Amino acid sequence: MFLMHRLSKTALGIAGALILSSGLSAVPAAAGQVAPPPLVLSPNLTEPWVLQLQPQVQRQSTVTRYQFRQPQQQPQVRRTNWWSPRQQPVRQQPQRQATVPQTRQVAPQFLPTVVAYDGPHKAGTIVIDTNERFLYLVQNDGTARRYGVGVGKPGFEWAGKHKITRKAEWPDWRPPAEMRKRRPDLPTFMAGGPENPLGARALYLGSTLYRIHGSNQPWTIGHAVSSGCIRMRNEDVMDLYERVNVGTTVHVI
Repeated sequence: MFLMHRLSKTALGIAGALILSSGLSAVPAAAGQVAPPPLVLSPNLTEPWVLQLQPQVQRQSTVTRYQFRQPQQQPQVRRTNWWSPRQQPVRQQPQRQATVPQTRQVAPQFLPTVVAYDGPHKAGTIVIDTNERFLYLVQNDGTARRYGVGVGKPGFEWAGKHKITRKAEWPDWRPPAEMRKRRPDLPTFMAGGPENPLGARALYLGSTLYRIHGSNQPWTIGHAVSSGCIRMRNEDVMDLYERVNVGTTVHVI
């Protein structure tokens, strides 16, 4: 009995909705007015009927709702070498004029070696050939130890015979007044050390201002760059320092 009563109420609700829908849709729209939206019956018959009175909203298409970006053209990626990862980007560097950097290596021919010697000088004598940029220490077995050296630049060449009058390890440097006049940026005194231009060892020649000494610029060996002193690599002058004594004769030719 209860079920029949519930079904009858539902049927009456549906009939009423149909009558109301037909009555409203039959009313013509007044001039200048927009026709009302159609009434839609809720498809859920277990709930009271519902009129969908909201105006229909036109949905935007997916193309207009989402602005698809065109893929940006990626810059061309080159590989630094054949074994580098493909994903590794390499930025294109601006084109610059090629420059040749100054080499920091000593030319192989100026590295120490032992050569044959049959000259007139006795063993223990030092002979410096400034044209060839070599220093020879004569040995007593018909050979000589040969070292590459840097010599005086043009205008500062000299030749002569002197004896070693003093030896010093990591010597201090006091640039003479003539040098400071040419180079006002030079200090009056610089303590010995790795930054000192005289390097690790110095052999002083007679009463002159000239020395055989090391250098903190080994790439200058084999060149005419000094103010008259004979410069060597630090490791070479340290080796020579242990082989000669005060009083050793030095010939500069």
